[in-house]
Amino acid sequence: MDAAAVVMMIVALVTVWGGLIAALIHLARHPEDASE
Repeated sequence: MDAAAVVMMIVALVTVWGGLIAALIHLARHPEDASE
């Protein structure tokens, strides 16, 4: 793998895992109402 491929892979992993972590933090701070 050349350097560009490694950089793009790292960017993709950070985007996916960062989004997942951000979603988990958001749900922990603002839980959904289960009153339905």
